[in-house]
Amino acid sequence: MCLAEFVLSVFIMMKFLIASIFSCFFLLSATSHAKKKFKVIGYQAAWGSIEHLDYAKLTHINYSFAQPHPDGSLKPLPNPEKLKQIVKQAHQHKVKVGIAVGGWNKGDDSAFEKFASTVEGRAKFIKEVMKLVKTYKLDGVDMDWEYPDQGKSAIHFAALMTELSVELKKEKKFLSTAVVSYGKTGEGISKEVFAHIDMLNIMAYDGKDHGSYEQAVKSIHYWKQRGCPAEKVILGLPFYGRSPYMSYKALLAKDPAAHSKDLVGEIHYNGTAMIQKKTKLALISCGGVMIWELSQDANQLNAKHSLLKAIDEVVK
Repeated sequence: MCLAEFVLSVFIMMKFLIASIFSCFFLLSATSHAKKKFKVIGYQAAWGSIEHLDYAKLTHINYSFAQPHPDGSLKPLPNPEKLKQIVKQAHQHKVKVGIAVGGWNKGDDSAFEKFASTVEGRAKFIKEVMKLVKTYKLDGVDMDWEYPDQGKSAIHFAALMTELSVELKKEKKFLSTAVVSYGKTGEGISKEVFAHIDMLNIMAYDGKDHGSYEQAVKSIHYWKQRGCPAEKVILGLPFYGRSPYMSYKALLAKDPAAHSKDLVGEIHYNGTAMIQKKTKLALISCGGVMIWELSQDANQLNAKHSLLKAIDEVVK
């Protein structure tokens, strides 16, 4: 080999090596960035214990629930001292805390229907919500109207979300909304809402398919094909079983091996393997996972079988 050929071969090898190093760097950067953006959102019920909250494994906590009166004013917040404690601890761990407004409320959404139908009602509601955000140093709001219907109700919901988004963005706060997994009820969320929210929290549980992997796949597909950007789609994971309703914590007490399966008696739920399978699905197809509800996870006696721990193992 002549000197010129040797120099050329060395040049080519160096060029290949540099390109490989840059490729690896960008791949690692992209992976790190994706993991950093992936959200793990836990709903924390006002009536649930917060003693064992593991902030290090969460990016967001939604305190549940604030509830509206028909005129748009808010009912007294349940257990406000508990919320203060959560905010203090969460912020120390760089975890954001939002207030979830609404909830199932035995299927009664008449208060939402009433105040959201008028400009004055929406304005009063937004003013009180923003006051709540400021009072408790919150980072955002999760709208949990279950559920706006097609037609006028959907139009009023879209107007409410648009107007609330404007006020929250002024304060650099997030706005999310909780929605059904798929089906006719989902049609009450119009496509214009997607532009005004940061997260779409899919309640991919309950119903005849409660907690199944197929339900998770279908729910992600449904909302993405409706037009919600993948990074805003958040897959809901149940920390409870049906039917009858039983928390994962109670299922572990009933059957010490409950963590390794998805069925105890007639109760369908998600054990650690299924929770991890769904988390992997979320990692490749949407922007994160959310949990209903944190206080139903394994307690200290069964900490090694925690579902939140199972999620964290996949994410990290």
